[in-house]
Amino acid sequence: MTDDTDKVHLLVTAGGKLVCTRCTAKSKRTGNQCGRTALKASKTQKCEFHGGRGNSGAKTPEGKARAIAAHTKTGDCSQAAREAHARASARLLQLEDSMHLLGMTTAKRTRGRKYTP
Repeated sequence: MTDDTDKVHLLVTAGGKLVCTRCTAKSKRTGNQCGRTALKASKTQKCEFHGGRGNSGAKTPEGKARAIAAHTKTGDCSQAAREAHARASARLLQLEDSMHLLGMTTAKRTRGRKYTP
């Protein structure tokens, strides 16, 4: 097992023209040090993938209130957007049922979870 003295703290890039600090993160699987450059603002000499940014979310009460009011699940869509998608899926399911009852299609019915209001 290696310790911190084995880590290479400088990374030479651009054909030897740039010398940067190297990310000090170490792989659990291989034991090798990360090959990316550390961010200048990082106190722990880490790259952006290993915690160098140091941003852990909203700090002020106003920022926390905005995050709560957004109602996001993964950051990509809001609760309202998910509900609109569910309503559109329900309309498509009704259309598909109507087409099967009227004999307008011979395709198989859609599988999966169906929206129920």
